[in-house]
Amino acid sequence: MLYYALVFFIIAIIAAVLGFSGLAAGAAGIAKILFVVFLVMAIATFVVNLVRGR
Repeated sequence: MLYYALVFFIIAIIAAVLGFSGLAAGAAGIAKILFVVFLVMAIATFVVNLVRGR
């Protein structure tokens, strides 16, 4: 998940440099969503493992 967020972020940067503002905004939005999903899943996994460890 984090890999795909990074890929879309790089696509957004390249698109912005080349002047494709619409594509850059879309790729940046997707990257943000994927990063938030990654954070939620990482925190959930950490909490579940913390509770199981006790």
